[in-house]
Amino acid sequence: MTLFILTETSAGYALLKAKDKKLLKRDDIAEEASTAEGVSNLLKLKSFQKFDSAASALEEAASIMEGKVTPALASLLDGIKDEKKVSLAVADTKLGNSISKLPGLDIQLIADSSTNDIFRAIREHLTTLIPGLAPSDMSTMSLGLSHSLARHKLKFSPDKIDTMIVQAIGLLDDLDKELNTYAMRVKEWYGWHFPELAKILNDNIAYAKLVLKMGMRSNWETADLAEILPEEIEGAVKAAADRSMGTEISPEDLENIQALAEQVVGFYDYRSQLASYLTSRMNAIAPNLTALVGDLVGARLIAHAGSLTSLSKSPASTIQILGAEKALFRALKTKHDTPKYGLIYHASLIGQATGRNKGKMARILAAKASLGIRVDSLAEWGDDVTEEDKAALGTEARFNLERKLAGMEGKPIKPRGVAIAPNGVQAEKFDLKEARKYNPDADALASEEPATAQKSKKEKKKLVEEVEDEEMADADSDEAEDSDESEAEAPQEERYERKLERGEITFDKEGNPTSVSKKDLKKSKKDAKKADKDDGKKRKRSEDEDEKKKKKKSKGE
Repeated sequence: MTLFILTETSAGYALLKAKDKKLLKRDDIAEEASTAEGVSNLLKLKSFQKFDSAASALEEAASIMEGKVTPALASLLDGIKDEKKVSLAVADTKLGNSISKLPGLDIQLIADSSTNDIFRAIREHLTTLIPGLAPSDMSTMSLGLSHSLARHKLKFSPDKIDTMIVQAIGLLDDLDKELNTYAMRVKEWYGWHFPELAKILNDNIAYAKLVLKMGMRSNWETADLAEILPEEIEGAVKAAADRSMGTEISPEDLENIQALAEQVVGFYDYRSQLASYLTSRMNAIAPNLTALVGDLVGARLIAHAGSLTSLSKSPASTIQILGAEKALFRALKTKHDTPKYGLIYHASLIGQATGRNKGKMARILAAKASLGIRVDSLAEWGDDVTEEDKAALGTEARFNLERKLAGMEGKPIKPRGVAIAPNGVQAEKFDLKEARKYNPDADALASEEPATAQKSKKEKKKLVEEVEDEEMADADSDEAEDSDESEAEAPQEERYERKLERGEITFDKEGNPTSVSKKDLKKSKKDAKKADKDDGKKRKRSEDEDEKKKKKKSKGE
């Protein structure tokens, strides 16, 4: 079986033919191929496909790395289609699988460790196997192709280095933590000497600068603090230093405290410089994202996603809750409501929204931000495009979002940086109002009450009047209540006839009418009903006995 070896070089594709069909099964390949003459005795050049330019070489190399067969490589392999019982050695297994799928090519592919020694010898003595290829030209082409391939693989662009943003925002957060820790340590340390200063001065940087400027509190008379503090606070600091209750410290202690204060001031200056650098890089790399959510929030989104390219692949729903993954999975596990926002919550547009509008604005802002991120990541701008044109999409989207937010809130949008209370209402400035004064003209004695007022009190009706109790009629049943109502409405003759019909009036032997109380009438009715029931039972019992007697007679007969 004829053995062919495919080799990819920076100059083109080389197809080599082995003089020995069982070359890969030999154990002395490494020793025999250690020299140029030995390699020439083992292999010979079958065909060579040269690259047209550096750009084509980059495309071919990128395709080979991805395991794809290019048209140039396919045309090279067409030369061995007519060969019978052919085996092809390939360095990359993925490329070998792609070659095996080519139509009309019946070859046996070899892409295992047995080819390592022969490929190592080919790379070492490549100029010997390919005539007309100088070693200097080969090294130059290899260097140029390696640089181009590295740029292509890393997607290198001097204008879009998002790694700098990731590192800058991480360092900025670390500086904030360290700066806060160092400032608290300065306050605690210097507070033993001047404890009243911490209550007067809340700013950490101004506190550190004052420690460097004044030193011992006894220097308050000669220290000029006008550059650090306003006039009112300067007077309060000097007055407190004059009557301070702090302990005395040695010059060596003060030297160490001032060294720490210098570190705080140095960190603050470097943080300001780093913040300005981050702002400039965000405007250059992601202008649309910066216009929508700001430089700090945009940088944190990029850092959380890993890169601008990774963030551009995320949908708007992912960008909306990016940074709240822990709360999201906890909500899904417990079957509660999922979070509405993550890192994007700190954007100024969401901070200006109130109540339920925060979630709605977060959803709209995430949708617009996803479009802006894709433009920032994938758009290719020319040299003539200005920074305003690059950020046009984000600027226009922010303007529309501000108008929509004003419509949802029903009031003009607040400017950026305004203090907003937790309920979404702008915090009003506290003003000390004057207390209400006592009005002595309103004083009056009880005897001096006007006569008109006394008369009006007497003329007022009583709110509660006493009512005499009346005996209520017996209401033993609903029928009695209905009869009483009808009696009150009907004339006297009609009432007499009704009572006579109901049996409430009886006549004695002499014919004089007497009235029967409702209670007795009701009792008589109950007795009559009971008597009827007893008669019915007796009648039924007698009928049953008669039937039994008849049955006995019929049986006896």
